[in-house]
Amino acid sequence: MAPRVLVADDLSADGVAILRRGGLEVDVQVGLKPEALEAIIGSYDALAVRSATKVTATLLARATRLRVVGRAGVGVDNVDLEAATRRGVVVMNTPGGSSVTVAELTLAHMLALARHVAQATASVKAGKWEKKRFQGHELSGKTLGVVGIGNIGSVVVQRCQALGMKVLAYDPFIGAEAAAKLGVTLVSLEELWPRADVISLHVPLTEQTRNLVNAATLAKMKKGALLVNCARGGVIDELALAEALARGHLGGAALDVFEKEPVAADHPLLALDGFICTPHLGASTEEAQAAVAIAIAEQLVAFLTQGVAQNALNLPSLPREVLERVAPYLALAEKLGSLAGQLVPGGAEEVRIEVAGDLSGVPARPITSAVLKGLLRHVAESPVNEVSAAAVARERGLQIREERLTAPVDYVSLLTVALRGRGGEAVVAGTVYGKQEARIVRVNQYRMEAVPEGDLILCENDDAPGVVGNLGQALGQAGVNIANIFLSRDETRKSAVSLINVDSPPGEELLEKLRNLQHVRRVAYLRL
Repeated sequence: MAPRVLVADDLSADGVAILRRGGLEVDVQVGLKPEALEAIIGSYDALAVRSATKVTATLLARATRLRVVGRAGVGVDNVDLEAATRRGVVVMNTPGGSSVTVAELTLAHMLALARHVAQATASVKAGKWEKKRFQGHELSGKTLGVVGIGNIGSVVVQRCQALGMKVLAYDPFIGAEAAAKLGVTLVSLEELWPRADVISLHVPLTEQTRNLVNAATLAKMKKGALLVNCARGGVIDELALAEALARGHLGGAALDVFEKEPVAADHPLLALDGFICTPHLGASTEEAQAAVAIAIAEQLVAFLTQGVAQNALNLPSLPREVLERVAPYLALAEKLGSLAGQLVPGGAEEVRIEVAGDLSGVPARPITSAVLKGLLRHVAESPVNEVSAAAVARERGLQIREERLTAPVDYVSLLTVALRGRGGEAVVAGTVYGKQEARIVRVNQYRMEAVPEGDLILCENDDAPGVVGNLGQALGQAGVNIANIFLSRDETRKSAVSLINVDSPPGEELLEKLRNLQHVRRVAYLRL
Protein backbone atom coordinates (compact mmCIF):
# COMPACT_ATOMS: atom_id res chain seq x y z
CA MET A 1 0.00 0.00 0.00
CA ALA A 2 1.33 3.43 -0.93
CA PRO A 3 2.23 5.78 1.93
CA ARG A 4 -0.48 8.34 2.60
CA VAL A 5 0.24 12.07 2.86
CA LEU A 6 -2.10 14.68 4.29
CA VAL A 7 -1.52 18.22 3.00
CA ALA A 8 -3.06 20.37 5.74
CA ASP A 9 -1.95 23.86 4.60
CA ASP A 10 -1.80 25.62 1.25
CA LEU A 11 0.86 23.92 -0.85
CA SER A 12 1.47 24.84 -4.47
CA ALA A 13 0.04 22.58 -7.16
CA ASP A 14 3.59 21.75 -8.26
CA GLY A 15 4.37 20.41 -4.79
CA VAL A 16 1.25 18.25 -4.68
CA ALA A 17 2.02 16.93 -8.19
CA ILE A 18 5.53 15.88 -7.09
CA LEU A 19 4.05 13.92 -4.17
CA ARG A 20 1.67 12.06 -6.48
CA ARG A 21 4.31 11.40 -9.15
CA GLY A 22 6.45 9.94 -6.37
CA GLY A 23 3.87 7.19 -5.88
CA LEU A 24 2.29 8.60 -2.71
CA GLU A 25 -1.42 8.76 -1.98
CA VAL A 26 -2.21 12.43 -1.30
CA ASP A 27 -5.20 14.05 0.38
CA VAL A 28 -5.44 17.85 0.43
CA GLN A 29 -7.58 19.14 3.30
CA VAL A 30 -6.70 22.73 4.12
CA GLY A 31 -8.01 24.70 7.10
CA LEU A 32 -9.18 21.81 9.28
CA LYS A 33 -10.03 22.63 12.89
CA PRO A 34 -7.77 20.91 15.45
CA GLU A 35 -10.50 18.45 16.45
CA ALA A 36 -11.15 17.47 12.83
CA LEU A 37 -7.44 17.05 12.13
CA GLU A 38 -6.98 14.90 15.23
CA ALA A 39 -9.87 12.68 14.11
CA ILE A 40 -8.22 11.71 10.81
CA ILE A 41 -4.46 12.01 11.40
CA GLY A 42 -4.16 8.37 12.47
CA SER A 43 -4.64 7.28 8.84
CA TYR A 44 -1.57 9.07 7.45
CA ASP A 45 2.16 8.35 7.18
CA ALA A 46 3.14 11.96 6.49
CA LEU A 47 1.81 15.44 7.22
CA ALA A 48 2.73 18.46 5.07
CA VAL A 49 2.19 21.88 6.66
CA ARG A 50 3.23 25.48 6.42
CA SER A 51 2.77 27.78 9.43
CA ALA A 52 -1.01 27.66 9.95
CA THR A 53 -1.47 24.08 11.20
CA LYS A 54 -0.26 23.51 14.75
CA VAL A 55 1.39 20.11 15.16
CA THR A 56 0.85 19.72 18.91
CA ALA A 57 1.63 16.94 21.33
CA THR A 58 -2.10 16.17 21.40
CA LEU A 59 -2.22 15.82 17.62
CA LEU A 60 0.91 13.67 17.59
CA ALA A 61 -0.57 11.36 20.23
CA ARG A 62 -3.41 10.60 17.79
CA ALA A 63 -0.99 10.18 14.86
CA THR A 64 -0.30 6.49 15.49
CA ARG A 65 0.88 5.87 11.91
CA LEU A 66 2.72 9.13 11.30
CA ARG A 67 6.37 8.85 10.26
CA VAL A 68 7.26 12.36 9.14
CA VAL A 69 6.11 15.99 9.32
CA GLY A 70 7.23 18.21 6.44
CA ARG A 71 7.26 21.97 7.07
CA ALA A 72 7.32 23.99 3.84
CA GLY A 73 9.44 26.82 5.23
CA VAL A 74 12.21 27.48 7.72
CA GLY A 75 10.62 28.05 11.12
CA VAL A 76 9.09 25.13 13.01
CA ASP A 77 7.51 27.10 15.85
CA ASN A 78 4.20 25.45 14.99
CA VAL A 79 5.61 21.94 15.50
CA ASP A 80 6.20 20.41 18.93
CA LEU A 81 9.64 19.08 18.07
CA GLU A 82 10.19 17.41 21.43
CA ALA A 83 6.87 15.55 21.26
CA ALA A 84 7.59 14.48 17.68
CA THR A 85 11.00 13.18 18.67
CA ARG A 86 9.59 11.23 21.58
CA ARG A 87 7.09 9.55 19.25
CA GLY A 88 9.71 8.80 16.61
CA VAL A 89 8.28 11.24 14.06
CA VAL A 90 10.88 12.89 11.84
CA VAL A 91 10.43 16.64 11.36
CA MET A 92 11.82 18.23 8.19
CA ASN A 93 11.96 21.84 7.04
CA THR A 94 13.25 23.69 3.96
CA PRO A 95 16.04 26.07 4.99
CA GLY A 96 17.22 28.45 2.30
CA GLY A 97 14.07 28.28 0.20
CA SER A 98 13.15 31.89 0.92
CA SER A 99 16.64 33.43 1.25
CA VAL A 100 16.42 35.53 -1.92
CA THR A 101 12.86 36.62 -1.12
CA VAL A 102 13.74 37.87 2.37
CA ALA A 103 16.92 39.51 1.08
CA GLU A 104 14.97 41.37 -1.61
CA LEU A 105 12.45 42.64 0.94
CA THR A 106 15.37 43.86 3.05
CA LEU A 107 16.76 45.74 0.06
CA ALA A 108 13.30 47.18 -0.68
CA HIS A 109 13.13 48.54 2.87
CA MET A 110 16.59 50.08 2.56
CA LEU A 111 15.72 51.86 -0.67
CA ALA A 112 12.33 52.97 0.67
CA LEU A 113 13.99 54.47 3.76
CA ALA A 114 16.76 56.18 1.80
CA ARG A 115 14.29 57.77 -0.64
CA HIS A 116 11.25 58.23 1.69
CA VAL A 117 9.06 56.22 -0.69
CA ALA A 118 6.24 55.39 1.72
CA GLN A 119 6.03 58.89 3.20
CA ALA A 120 6.17 60.59 -0.19
CA THR A 121 3.44 58.30 -1.52
CA ALA A 122 1.17 59.21 1.42
CA SER A 123 1.92 62.90 0.86
CA VAL A 124 1.03 62.84 -2.84
CA LYS A 125 -2.14 60.87 -2.14
CA ALA A 126 -3.06 63.61 0.35
CA GLY A 127 -2.89 66.19 -2.46
CA LYS A 128 0.57 67.59 -1.62
CA TRP A 129 3.75 68.02 -3.66
CA GLU A 130 6.66 68.22 -1.17
CA LYS A 131 9.85 67.69 -3.17
CA LYS A 132 12.16 69.43 -0.69
CA ARG A 133 10.74 67.61 2.31
CA PHE A 134 11.51 64.19 0.83
CA GLN A 135 15.02 64.78 -0.45
CA GLY A 136 16.78 61.46 0.16
CA HIS A 137 20.21 59.83 0.04
CA GLU A 138 22.00 57.50 -2.37
CA LEU A 139 22.99 54.09 -1.06
CA SER A 140 25.96 53.97 -3.43
CA GLY A 141 29.15 54.72 -1.55
CA LYS A 142 27.51 54.25 1.83
CA THR A 143 28.60 51.66 4.41
CA LEU A 144 26.30 48.75 5.16
CA GLY A 145 26.62 47.00 8.50
CA VAL A 146 25.27 43.43 8.37
CA VAL A 147 24.75 41.53 11.61
CA GLY A 148 24.76 37.86 10.57
CA ILE A 149 25.91 36.69 7.13
CA GLY A 150 24.26 33.30 6.79
CA ASN A 151 21.93 32.28 3.96
CA ILE A 152 19.96 35.54 3.91
CA GLY A 153 22.62 37.96 5.11
CA SER A 154 25.06 36.83 2.42
CA VAL A 155 22.47 37.47 -0.32
CA VAL A 156 21.84 40.96 1.12
CA VAL A 157 25.59 41.59 1.01
CA GLN A 158 25.82 40.60 -2.67
CA ARG A 159 22.86 42.78 -3.67
CA CYS A 160 24.17 45.79 -1.77
CA GLN A 161 27.67 45.41 -3.17
CA ALA A 162 26.07 45.60 -6.63
CA LEU A 163 24.67 49.00 -5.57
CA GLY A 164 28.20 50.17 -4.76
CA MET A 165 27.96 49.88 -0.98
CA LYS A 166 30.90 49.02 1.28
CA VAL A 167 30.10 46.21 3.72
CA LEU A 168 31.07 45.69 7.34
CA ALA A 169 29.87 42.45 8.90
CA TYR A 170 29.59 40.91 12.34
CA ASP A 171 29.18 37.17 12.59
CA PRO A 172 30.97 35.25 15.35
CA PHE A 173 30.90 32.05 13.33
CA ILE A 174 32.30 33.26 10.02
CA GLY A 175 36.01 32.84 9.51
CA ALA A 176 38.28 35.41 7.87
CA GLU A 177 38.67 33.31 4.71
CA ALA A 178 34.91 32.93 4.19
CA ALA A 179 34.41 36.65 4.82
CA ALA A 180 37.11 37.54 2.33
CA LYS A 181 35.41 35.43 -0.35
CA LEU A 182 32.21 37.34 0.29
CA GLY A 183 34.07 40.64 0.08
CA VAL A 184 33.17 41.94 3.54
CA THR A 185 35.22 43.33 6.39
CA LEU A 186 34.65 41.48 9.67
CA VAL A 187 34.35 43.78 12.67
CA SER A 188 33.06 43.59 16.22
CA LEU A 189 29.60 44.91 17.08
CA GLU A 190 31.25 47.77 18.93
CA GLU A 191 32.93 48.78 15.67
CA LEU A 192 29.91 48.17 13.47
CA TRP A 193 27.33 50.35 15.27
CA PRO A 194 29.12 53.73 14.85
CA ARG A 195 30.58 53.10 11.38
CA ALA A 196 27.55 51.92 9.41
CA ASP A 197 25.22 54.21 7.47
CA VAL A 198 22.70 51.37 7.09
CA ILE A 199 22.37 48.44 9.51
CA SER A 200 20.57 45.21 8.56
CA LEU A 201 19.90 42.41 11.07
CA HIS A 202 19.96 38.73 10.07
CA VAL A 203 20.14 36.74 13.31
CA PRO A 204 17.87 34.23 15.08
CA LEU A 205 16.03 35.17 18.26
CA THR A 206 17.91 33.62 21.19
CA GLU A 207 18.65 34.66 24.74
CA GLN A 208 21.86 36.21 23.40
CA THR A 209 20.17 38.21 20.62
CA ARG A 210 17.00 39.31 22.40
CA ASN A 211 17.05 43.13 22.49
CA LEU A 212 20.43 43.05 20.76
CA VAL A 213 19.53 46.54 19.55
CA ASN A 214 18.64 48.50 22.67
CA ALA A 215 18.95 52.02 24.02
CA ALA A 216 22.70 51.64 24.56
CA THR A 217 23.45 50.27 21.08
CA LEU A 218 21.13 52.76 19.39
CA ALA A 219 23.05 55.59 21.05
CA LYS A 220 26.27 54.24 19.52
CA MET A 221 24.87 54.31 15.98
CA LYS A 222 25.81 57.08 13.59
CA LYS A 223 23.39 60.01 13.62
CA GLY A 224 21.07 59.63 10.65
CA ALA A 225 21.72 55.90 10.24
CA LEU A 226 19.03 53.62 8.84
CA LEU A 227 18.02 50.39 10.61
CA VAL A 228 16.30 47.41 8.93
CA ASN A 229 15.07 44.19 10.54
CA CYS A 230 13.54 41.45 8.38
CA ALA A 231 14.87 38.66 10.63
CA ARG A 232 13.05 38.03 13.91
CA GLY A 233 10.88 40.09 16.23
CA GLY A 234 12.37 40.65 19.66
CA VAL A 235 15.88 41.33 18.36
CA ILE A 236 15.15 45.07 18.73
CA ASP A 237 13.89 46.85 21.85
CA GLU A 238 11.01 48.53 20.02
CA LEU A 239 10.33 51.18 22.66
CA ALA A 240 13.99 52.22 22.65
CA LEU A 241 13.86 52.37 18.86
CA ALA A 242 10.79 54.61 19.00
CA GLU A 243 12.60 56.98 21.35
CA ALA A 244 15.70 57.10 19.10
CA LEU A 245 13.55 57.91 16.06
CA ALA A 246 11.45 60.47 17.92
CA ARG A 247 14.47 62.48 18.99
CA GLY A 248 15.95 62.37 15.48
CA HIS A 249 19.01 60.29 16.25
CA LEU A 250 18.25 57.74 13.53
CA GLY A 251 17.37 58.70 9.98
CA GLY A 252 14.76 55.97 9.73
CA ALA A 253 13.86 52.39 10.60
CA ALA A 254 12.00 49.59 8.81
CA LEU A 255 10.63 46.41 10.36
CA ASP A 256 9.02 43.38 8.78
CA VAL A 257 8.81 41.60 12.15
CA PHE A 258 7.65 42.64 15.60
CA GLU A 259 8.02 41.18 19.06
CA LYS A 260 4.24 40.70 19.21
CA GLU A 261 2.27 40.08 16.03
CA PRO A 262 -0.09 41.40 14.82
CA VAL A 263 1.33 44.69 16.03
CA ALA A 264 -0.93 46.77 18.28
CA ALA A 265 -2.63 49.75 16.62
CA ASP A 266 -1.31 52.07 19.35
CA HIS A 267 2.31 50.92 19.06
CA PRO A 268 4.48 54.07 19.39
CA LEU A 269 6.51 53.23 16.28
CA LEU A 270 3.43 53.47 14.06
CA ALA A 271 3.00 57.15 14.90
CA LEU A 272 6.50 58.12 13.74
CA ASP A 273 7.13 59.61 10.32
CA GLY A 274 10.57 58.01 9.98
CA PHE A 275 9.25 54.49 10.44
CA ILE A 276 7.96 52.09 7.80
CA CYS A 277 6.87 48.47 8.16
CA THR A 278 5.35 45.41 6.52
CA PRO A 279 3.25 42.63 8.12
CA HIS A 280 5.86 39.84 8.22
CA LEU A 281 6.10 39.48 4.45
CA GLY A 282 9.66 38.10 4.38
CA ALA A 283 8.84 34.81 2.66
CA SER A 284 5.61 35.96 1.02
CA THR A 285 6.29 35.75 -2.68
CA GLU A 286 4.87 33.30 -5.20
CA GLU A 287 8.37 32.17 -6.09
CA ALA A 288 9.40 31.44 -2.50
CA GLN A 289 6.19 29.62 -1.67
CA ALA A 290 6.54 27.49 -4.80
CA ALA A 291 10.19 26.77 -4.00
CA VAL A 292 9.54 25.57 -0.45
CA ALA A 293 6.52 23.52 -1.57
CA ILE A 294 8.60 21.75 -4.22
CA ALA A 295 11.47 21.24 -1.79
CA ILE A 296 9.34 19.69 0.96
CA ALA A 297 7.50 17.49 -1.55
CA GLU A 298 10.79 16.12 -2.90
CA GLN A 299 12.05 15.53 0.65
CA LEU A 300 8.89 13.66 1.64
CA VAL A 301 9.08 11.44 -1.44
CA ALA A 302 12.75 10.64 -0.76
CA PHE A 303 12.03 9.78 2.87
CA LEU A 304 8.88 7.72 2.35
CA THR A 305 10.17 5.77 -0.67
CA GLN A 306 13.93 5.54 -0.02
CA GLY A 307 14.37 6.28 3.68
CA VAL A 308 16.59 9.27 2.87
CA ALA A 309 16.17 12.11 5.38
CA GLN A 310 17.07 15.62 4.20
CA ASN A 311 16.95 18.67 6.50
CA ALA A 312 15.70 16.47 9.34
CA LEU A 313 15.67 18.44 12.56
CA ASN A 314 15.54 15.47 14.92
CA LEU A 315 17.01 12.40 13.25
CA PRO A 316 20.47 11.17 14.33
CA SER A 317 21.98 8.96 11.62
CA LEU A 318 22.60 5.85 13.73
CA PRO A 319 21.34 2.27 13.73
CA ARG A 320 18.63 1.72 16.32
CA GLU A 321 20.79 -0.46 18.59
CA VAL A 322 23.59 2.12 18.61
CA LEU A 323 21.16 5.02 18.99
CA GLU A 324 19.72 3.54 22.17
CA ARG A 325 23.19 3.49 23.72
CA VAL A 326 24.39 6.87 22.50
CA ALA A 327 21.15 8.93 22.57
CA PRO A 328 21.82 10.49 26.02
CA TYR A 329 25.23 11.62 24.76
CA LEU A 330 23.68 13.26 21.70
CA ALA A 331 21.56 15.43 23.99
CA LEU A 332 24.62 16.15 26.14
CA ALA A 333 26.72 16.95 23.06
CA GLU A 334 24.26 19.59 21.91
CA LYS A 335 24.27 21.21 25.34
CA LEU A 336 28.07 21.18 25.58
CA GLY A 337 28.26 22.82 22.15
CA SER A 338 25.78 25.45 23.26
CA LEU A 339 27.69 26.01 26.50
CA ALA A 340 31.03 26.42 24.71
CA GLY A 341 29.48 28.84 22.21
CA GLN A 342 28.11 31.02 24.99
CA LEU A 343 31.44 31.02 26.86
CA VAL A 344 33.31 32.20 23.73
CA PRO A 345 31.15 35.02 22.33
CA GLY A 346 33.74 36.13 19.78
CA GLY A 347 34.25 34.58 16.34
CA ALA A 348 34.84 30.84 16.60
CA GLU A 349 37.73 29.50 14.54
CA GLU A 350 38.23 25.90 15.70
CA VAL A 351 36.27 23.33 17.65
CA ARG A 352 37.85 20.12 18.96
CA ILE A 353 35.52 17.27 19.90
CA GLU A 354 37.06 14.44 21.92
CA VAL A 355 35.34 11.19 22.86
CA ALA A 356 36.83 8.86 25.44
CA GLY A 357 35.96 5.58 27.13
CA ASP A 358 33.10 3.51 25.75
CA LEU A 359 31.97 6.48 23.65
CA SER A 360 35.11 6.17 21.51
CA GLY A 361 33.66 3.05 19.90
CA VAL A 362 30.59 4.70 18.33
CA PRO A 363 30.41 6.68 15.04
CA ALA A 364 31.70 10.21 15.55
CA ARG A 365 29.56 12.06 13.01
CA PRO A 366 26.25 12.17 14.98
CA ILE A 367 28.06 13.37 18.11
CA THR A 368 29.96 16.02 16.14
CA SER A 369 26.75 17.12 14.43
CA ALA A 370 25.00 17.44 17.79
CA VAL A 371 27.86 19.56 19.18
CA LEU A 372 27.79 21.81 16.12
CA LYS A 373 24.01 22.09 16.27
CA GLY A 374 24.24 23.43 19.83
CA LEU A 375 27.18 25.65 18.96
CA LEU A 376 25.61 27.21 15.87
CA ARG A 377 22.04 27.67 17.06
CA HIS A 378 22.95 30.94 18.77
CA VAL A 379 24.10 32.58 15.54
CA ALA A 380 22.61 30.88 12.48
CA GLU A 381 19.56 32.74 11.17
CA SER A 382 17.98 29.51 9.92
CA PRO A 383 17.58 26.45 12.17
CA VAL A 384 20.62 24.17 12.08
CA ASN A 385 19.99 20.44 12.26
CA GLU A 386 22.05 17.26 12.52
CA VAL A 387 22.13 16.92 8.75
CA SER A 388 23.26 20.46 7.94
CA ALA A 389 25.41 21.34 10.95
CA ALA A 390 28.79 20.27 9.54
CA ALA A 391 28.15 21.95 6.18
CA VAL A 392 27.06 25.20 7.85
CA ALA A 393 30.16 25.11 10.06
CA ARG A 394 32.44 24.64 7.05
CA GLU A 395 30.71 27.49 5.20
CA ARG A 396 31.48 29.71 8.16
CA GLY A 397 35.16 28.75 8.13
CA LEU A 398 35.00 26.80 11.39
CA GLN A 399 37.74 24.16 11.66
CA ILE A 400 36.49 20.87 13.12
CA ARG A 401 38.76 18.34 14.83
CA GLU A 402 37.51 14.95 15.98
CA GLU A 403 39.63 12.92 18.40
CA ARG A 404 39.23 9.55 20.06
CA LEU A 405 40.97 8.80 23.35
CA THR A 406 41.38 5.09 23.98
CA ALA A 407 43.43 5.47 27.16
CA PRO A 408 41.53 4.96 30.46
CA VAL A 409 39.64 7.97 31.85
CA ASP A 410 37.85 8.64 35.14
CA TYR A 411 34.43 8.00 33.59
CA VAL A 412 32.82 5.18 31.63
CA SER A 413 32.49 7.69 28.78
CA LEU A 414 33.62 11.28 28.51
CA LEU A 415 32.81 13.93 25.90
CA THR A 416 35.00 17.04 25.72
CA VAL A 417 34.41 20.13 23.58
CA ALA A 418 37.19 22.71 23.18
CA LEU A 419 36.36 25.91 21.33
CA ARG A 420 38.89 28.50 20.17
CA GLY A 421 37.96 31.85 18.68
CA ARG A 422 38.79 35.52 18.46
CA GLY A 423 36.98 36.04 21.77
CA GLY A 424 39.08 33.48 23.67
CA GLU A 425 38.95 29.78 24.42
CA ALA A 426 36.76 27.42 26.43
CA VAL A 427 36.91 23.74 27.33
CA VAL A 428 33.83 21.95 28.63
CA ALA A 429 33.28 18.25 29.28
CA GLY A 430 30.42 16.03 30.31
CA THR A 431 29.34 12.49 31.00
CA VAL A 432 26.17 10.49 31.60
CA TYR A 433 25.60 8.51 34.79
CA GLY A 434 23.40 5.44 34.40
CA LYS A 435 21.23 5.89 31.32
CA GLN A 436 19.96 9.47 31.56
CA GLU A 437 21.78 11.51 34.24
CA ALA A 438 23.85 13.97 32.21
CA ARG A 439 26.41 16.08 34.04
CA ILE A 440 28.88 18.84 33.18
CA VAL A 441 32.13 17.66 34.75
CA ARG A 442 34.50 20.37 33.54
CA VAL A 443 34.38 24.06 32.67
CA ASN A 444 37.85 25.23 31.69
CA GLN A 445 40.19 24.44 34.61
CA TYR A 446 37.37 23.73 37.04
CA ARG A 447 36.10 20.23 37.86
CA MET A 448 32.47 19.85 38.92
CA GLU A 449 29.27 17.82 38.53
CA ALA A 450 26.66 20.29 37.31
CA VAL A 451 23.21 19.73 35.79
CA PRO A 452 23.18 20.91 32.13
CA GLU A 453 19.68 22.31 31.82
CA GLY A 454 17.64 25.50 31.97
CA ASP A 455 18.88 28.91 33.09
CA LEU A 456 22.35 29.03 34.61
CA ILE A 457 24.59 31.72 36.06
CA LEU A 458 28.34 31.17 35.92
CA CYS A 459 30.35 33.20 38.40
CA GLU A 460 34.15 33.13 38.44
CA ASN A 461 35.77 34.77 41.45
CA ASP A 462 38.72 34.97 43.80
CA ASP A 463 38.79 31.95 46.13
CA ALA A 464 37.81 34.06 49.13
CA PRO A 465 35.26 33.70 51.96
CA GLY A 466 31.79 35.20 51.58
CA VAL A 467 31.43 35.12 47.81
CA VAL A 468 28.83 32.37 47.69
CA GLY A 469 26.84 34.00 50.48
CA ASN A 470 26.84 37.32 48.66
CA LEU A 471 25.68 35.63 45.45
CA GLY A 472 22.82 33.88 47.24
CA GLN A 473 21.77 37.06 49.00
CA ALA A 474 21.74 39.09 45.76
CA LEU A 475 19.72 36.45 43.96
CA GLY A 476 17.29 36.15 46.85
CA GLN A 477 16.74 39.91 47.02
CA ALA A 478 15.95 39.85 43.28
CA GLY A 479 13.43 37.04 43.74
CA VAL A 480 15.48 34.55 41.71
CA ASN A 481 15.33 31.07 43.24
CA ILE A 482 18.38 28.77 43.20
CA ALA A 483 17.59 25.23 42.04
CA ASN A 484 21.15 23.86 42.25
CA ILE A 485 24.58 25.30 42.89
CA PHE A 486 27.86 23.63 42.01
CA LEU A 487 31.17 24.92 43.34
CA SER A 488 34.76 24.30 42.30
CA ARG A 489 38.17 25.88 42.58
CA ASP A 490 41.38 25.51 40.64
CA GLU A 491 44.42 23.64 41.88
CA THR A 492 46.18 26.85 42.98
CA ARG A 493 43.22 27.74 45.22
CA LYS A 494 43.41 31.28 43.92
CA SER A 495 40.24 31.23 41.84
CA ALA A 496 36.87 29.50 42.10
CA VAL A 497 33.69 29.13 40.13
CA SER A 498 29.99 28.76 40.91
CA LEU A 499 27.58 27.29 38.35
CA ILE A 500 24.05 28.01 39.53
CA ASN A 501 20.79 26.60 38.12
CA VAL A 502 18.05 29.20 38.66
CA ASP A 503 14.29 28.93 38.21
CA SER A 504 13.95 32.12 36.15
CA PRO A 505 16.19 34.16 33.83
CA PRO A 506 18.18 36.89 35.62
CA GLY A 507 17.74 40.39 34.26
CA GLU A 508 20.67 42.49 33.09
CA GLU A 509 20.39 44.71 36.16
CA LEU A 510 20.83 41.69 38.44
CA LEU A 511 23.75 40.37 36.40
CA GLU A 512 25.47 43.74 36.66
CA LYS A 513 24.91 43.72 40.42
CA LEU A 514 26.54 40.29 40.65
CA ARG A 515 29.51 41.49 38.59
CA ASN A 516 30.07 44.30 41.07
CA LEU A 517 30.19 42.03 44.11
CA GLN A 518 33.49 41.86 45.99
CA HIS A 519 35.99 39.29 44.64
CA VAL A 520 33.87 38.56 41.55
CA ARG A 521 35.85 38.42 38.29
CA ARG A 522 33.26 37.33 35.74
CA VAL A 523 29.52 36.63 35.55
CA ALA A 524 27.78 35.07 32.55
CA TYR A 525 24.16 34.07 31.96
CA LEU A 526 23.85 30.77 30.13
CA ARG A 527 20.78 29.07 28.70
CA LEU A 528 20.74 25.33 28.00
